[in-house]
This record gives sequence, C-alpha cells and structure tokens, in this order.
Amino acid sequence: MLTSETPWYVLQVRSNREKRVAQLLGVRAVENYLPLYRERVRWTDRTVVAERPLFPGYVFVRLQRDSKIIATRTPGVVRSLGDEEGDLVSNADLEKIRAGLASGYILRPHRDISKGTRVRVRCGLFEGQEGIVESLRPHCTLVIALAAVRQSFSMQVALEDVEVLQSSFNNAGARVYGATALV
Repeated sequence: MLTSETPWYVLQVRSNREKRVAQLLGVRAVENYLPLYRERVRWTDRTVVAERPLFPGYVFVRLQRDSKIIATRTPGVVRSLGDEEGDLVSNADLEKIRAGLASGYILRPHRDISKGTRVRVRCGLFEGQEGIVESLRPHCTLVIALAAVRQSFSMQVALEDVEVLQSSFNNAGARVYGATALV
C-alpha cells in the first residue's frame, strides 16, 4: 500500500520522451510525476512558450517494490535507478519542487558544474573559448589561458552559456600552454 511517506523511484527515459513516458505510465495506473517549467523559445518564425522537463531524461514514479516491472517495461524507459536509499527521492523533496513550480518560483535545470570543470563558451564574443570554472557565484567565472604569453585571465559568464567538455580535469592542476585552456 502506498502512503504519503512512500519514496519515489527514478526512471531514466529516452531523450525527449519524458512527457510520452509520463502519459503511458498514467494509462498503466502508475503514479508518476514529471516536473515541467515554462520557457520562452525562439523559433525561426515566432516565439513560443514551451513546457520542458526540469530534470531532462528522468521521470519519478511511486509504486510498490514488487510492481516495479510494470514501470520499467513502459516504452521509452531505459532503466530504473537502483534500489539504494540514495537512489530514492523523498515525497517531501518532490512536494517542495511541485509547490515551487506552482507558486511561480523560477526553477531551471542546472548541469552538474563544479569548480575545476572544463567548459566551452557557447555564445557571445568569446564563443568557442575553453576554460576552467574557477567559481560559480554570482556567475560562472572561467580562467582562460593565453598560450602565446603564458598568462591567464578570468571572465564571468552565465552558466547557460557554457557547455561541459568531456575531457577530464588534471587533478595536479598542470598548465598546458599550447592549448586554449588551463588544464
């Protein structure tokens, strides 16, 4: 029996299939929650308001452990995150998100960017420039190396204007000057 204290499982779903999976789960009588936020999106011919998932690639479900197979066999579901305590989301946490969205708080997805993450600027004057995140408050501060003079400078950029690079950060903090960024 489900209670208000029953934790929520997290389903990883195929990219851009969150709404469809939530709809299919509803048809299968599986309690689910897909937090959505509204965003103004500019298309080539007009501007529209789109609803987007707050956690892209994930849908929350609350069910009994033995009926988990119904949810995981739903088309579009990739897998259920583990059964560990850390893989479950409390009802209180999702209620805060639900209340925040309903009362007009501006909640937006945020990539897991931390100090030391290698990123590339996606737009603006420094588009394509790579750097290392030095701090995250109030904006993302990047340190960028100028190879020719073996010097660096920092700049502030909005988090939504950077993309995380796949290459790993050298924990020793070694400087590589022939490259665009401090590594």
